[in-house]
Amino acid sequence: MKLRFTKMQGAGNDYIYLDCRQTGLPPDPPALARQLSRRRFSVGADGLICIGPPLLADADAAMYIWNADGSEGAMCGNGARCVAEYLYTHGVDKALIELDTPGAGRKTLFRTGEQMWQAGMGRFSTRAEDLPAVGLGAGPLLDVPLVVAGRSWRVHCLSMGNPHCVVLCDKTPPTGGALAAWGRALERHPAFPRRTNVEFVRYYGETLLDVTVWERGSGATLACGTGACAAAAVLVLRGQCPREQEISVRLPGGTLMVTVLADDTVLLSGPARTVFTGEVEV
Repeated sequence: MKLRFTKMQGAGNDYIYLDCRQTGLPPDPPALARQLSRRRFSVGADGLICIGPPLLADADAAMYIWNADGSEGAMCGNGARCVAEYLYTHGVDKALIELDTPGAGRKTLFRTGEQMWQAGMGRFSTRAEDLPAVGLGAGPLLDVPLVVAGRSWRVHCLSMGNPHCVVLCDKTPPTGGALAAWGRALERHPAFPRRTNVEFVRYYGETLLDVTVWERGSGATLACGTGACAAAAVLVLRGQCPREQEISVRLPGGTLMVTVLADDTVLLSGPARTVFTGEVEV
């Protein structure tokens, strides 16, 4: 069977998008995500995103996420912006898109320019029950000790609708083998029963951060929207970055802009671009 798809990316965070608004979701999305996400052997991506009809009547669509390993994702900031761009160019000609997600609620997206969108990411939480996290206390989970593979870390844990473990670095954040080794170990630490995304962050000033990401279920990724939000939120909570101002978060695939508001809600701005469309045999 041939399957039509659209490949899209936000700051290099790439997913395969299926328009399921008329057809319904495919019969086995986890298996399909694993099959199609294999780089060099298939389309290749960080995962699969299906666009379905809205869960509530006043929304424009719903977004469903499966990571490259087939695990289900709760939220993806880059993915949400790409869904908004797809809808905008496929019949939903609106500068404000309301998007339902089964795991992270309603997200509102504003078109800010050509292939540029701002996503309202909701409120972050540092409570253990919201990640979830175990054995680290009830929260706020800021600057908590964690031992991984014999090494002691000080980590900052929060939820952006999905779990994040933020590590602050004195030097350039790790890449390559070091990112894979430490990212994988932290992702699968027993403190995180549903695993966690991991961000390594270097602070350069009040409105500039460098971040590398080990994404839960996908591994090293060029960008992570919720990860950029988590990194900025941690620096705001530490008093090093300001609220109500855009913070530039530089990732290997590009720069995302994050604003942490007074009520702990977060705005994420960045590109959403189509790479190519095609058909694949499944």
